[in-house]
Order: sequence, then structure tokens, then C-alpha cells
Amino acid sequence: MNDWDFQPPPESELGDYAIASPTDRQVTLESNHLQNKRIALLVTGSIAAMKAPLIARTLRRQGADVVAFASNEALRYTTIDALEWSTTNAVVTKLTANAEHLSDDNPFAAYLVAPATYNTINKMALGIADGVIASTLASAIGRMEKGKCQILIAPTMHGSLHNSILTKSLQQLNQMGVKIIPPKVANGKNNLPEEKAIALAVCRAVSLSSLKDIPILVTGGPTPVPIDNIRRLTNRFTGRLGICIAEELYLRGAKVKLIHGQGSYTPPSYLPHQIVTTYDEYLSAVMTELENNYRYGIFSAAVADYKPAQVYSGKIPSGGALSKIDLVATQKVIREVKAKYPSLGMITFKYQENISHAELISIAETRLQQGYQMVLANRGEEHQATGAQVAYLVTKNQPPQKAVGKKEIAKAIADYLESIDDKH
Repeated sequence: MNDWDFQPPPESELGDYAIASPTDRQVTLESNHLQNKRIALLVTGSIAAMKAPLIARTLRRQGADVVAFASNEALRYTTIDALEWSTTNAVVTKLTANAEHLSDDNPFAAYLVAPATYNTINKMALGIADGVIASTLASAIGRMEKGKCQILIAPTMHGSLHNSILTKSLQQLNQMGVKIIPPKVANGKNNLPEEKAIALAVCRAVSLSSLKDIPILVTGGPTPVPIDNIRRLTNRFTGRLGICIAEELYLRGAKVKLIHGQGSYTPPSYLPHQIVTTYDEYLSAVMTELENNYRYGIFSAAVADYKPAQVYSGKIPSGGALSKIDLVATQKVIREVKAKYPSLGMITFKYQENISHAELISIAETRLQQGYQMVLANRGEEHQATGAQVAYLVTKNQPPQKAVGKKEIAKAIADYLESIDDKH
């Protein structure tokens, strides 16, 4: 940690008021997946309720309008002021003549119980409606059964409370359509997952994307090749783009799986993923995973083109000159995939340097003729001064579409898949 120079922070456009004005965003938007959607955050009596304001802020970063409902027990661990500040809405702590639990005039897209205690979960399963949280959930279940909303719960309790009664209630709620957010298990407890994992579960639940429940494989990151048991040849790519693509598809509700080459950047735990450490592991993982009937494959991994003809046993002694390493070409993974899985919709990537933009597009169009749905082409010379990646989505019968920045590239790919999947 560097020493602080005691300078004040720079000015920000974000406000910091209890009640937001129409132009006061208060949070930095990360996506619009919950834009124009009201989310009821139901806070129950667990010590984890202290994290509820953070959950509210994270939901709002996805565009949500959040209203908190809090039980008296929950307010032992958080406060009305904290919840009101983090949601910019009044907190519901009791039911009045306004029938807050019914929300007829301004319905919620989703009800999120986080944390969800042993008591609350069992009440839900038994149909008990004896307070602000339980009554609101009873109404929410009725709405859910008519297809008007989603309900998600994040079970949070000590391991000794995870008994057969709780298991039966969870199974019953799951069968009814309530979405159970898996806890973060540690130290004998079911703990709340990180806030972003919870928010993304809500995004997936309310998604209306045509990609919802569609199986999509994404690859990313480098695929090193070993020289000996210690050293390996690799490239400078981190795999951040592959993670952005997988996350965007995950937000839209796709059944996404990321195969990620080990590098300097690790996928977040909430994304379903598999880490591979070498080119050979990557090839094997891709070919094996595709046996699970994926509709699309997005191959953004920086795959090694060459590998040593011989991998030395042990460690090559240091201190002397290594005269040469004989390299041989690796199998082209996308060709192997296309040959074995011809019905798979494939998006491939092409990175070049020291060529013109026109030459880059020509190379991508040539690859399209081999039967790929899209080629995402980019070259080192077109990276912006800010470091933002510049890419061109090249498809048949359409002019190349330019996208700047990894998140925008990921959105453009997802939008394209939605456009072609609508035709299925």
C-alpha cells in the first residue's frame, strides 16, 4: 500500500443523497439487464442482513429499482437509514392500508430474499403469512404461479440448522419454481454469496432473452505449451474478453460454460468455468465438453500455434545457453471442432498485426467461407490509445460491425446470437 498524499478525491457526477433526483444516478451502471425492473429485496433476521445495503447497490448497478422490506429481526443487524440510502426508496417495515405486500399498482419483476433464514424458508414452504416478509412472500408465490414474477432466495444459516426439515422445504420451494441461490459454504455455515453473484442470479431469473437456457460454450485465455516440467511458452493475452463474453451470456440466462486458459486473470467464481493449464488440456477439454450438445461455441482463446517437438523431462539446467527449441505446429482446434461437430454454430477470432484494416477484413471473410457463423477480427494497430480493444464482427451478408471495448464486444456478440436464435 502506498502512503497517502492527503489530497481530496476528484469530483464525481454521482450523487449521494437519500432521495435521488431524476438525473442523479448515485451508482455507476455496469449493465442495463435490470433496467425498468422493480426488485423487492426482502431482508430477514440474520447477521448477514448487514450486507443488504451492499446487495441493493449491486442490484442498482444492473439498472434495478430496488425496494427493501425488512423484518424487525433484520433491523437488529442493519438500519432503515442504510437501506433507504442504498435503495433510494422508503423501507417497508410493516403492512398498512396501502397493502404494500400486494404491489398491485406497481408490481415487482422479482422478489429476492437475502439473507433467507431457516425460519423464513420453512414459513414459505408451509404457507405461513404472519408478518411483513411472510405476507409479502405469500402474495409473491401467487404471482409467481401465474407467471407474473420470479422469486429467489439465498439460504443463510449455521450448518446445524441445515436439517432434514430445511432440506424438505428447499426441495418443495424449488419444485414450485422458487430459484435457490447456492450459498457460499465455509466454516460449517451457509453464507451469503458475494453481492454480484446474487445480482447476476436476479438478472438471469428475469431475463427475456431468446438465449435463455441455450447451452453455449465459451473459451478464453492463453493455452501455454511446456518446454520442461517448469517452463512454458505462452502469450500476453489474459482472457478478460472471454470472461466478458461468458458473463454477458450468463446475465441473459444462457447455460454458459467457460473453458479458460490459465493466465494473469481468473474468472469470477459465479461463472461456470473450467481452468486448463496447457494447450493439450485445452484441446481435450473443448472436445469433451462439446459432447454435451451445445448450440453455439465462441472461441476467443489465444490458442498456441506451435509447441516444442520434445518436452524435456525435469528441469533444463540454468546458467548455460539453450541452443534451440524445435517447434511443431499444433492442431487447429476450431478445425477439429468443425469436423467433429458440424452442426455447432461457431464464432471464431482472428488477431493480426502489421497488416491493413482491409487485409484484416479480407482474411476474416475468407474464414467465413469455411462455414463459420461469425469471425471477430482485430489487429494490434487499432487498439485505442486508452487501451480499449477494437474489433470487427464479420458475418455473411452484413457489413462488418465495429465494437470498441471488451464489454461492448461481448454485448455485440450476444446481440448477434439473439438475432439468429430468434429464427430457430
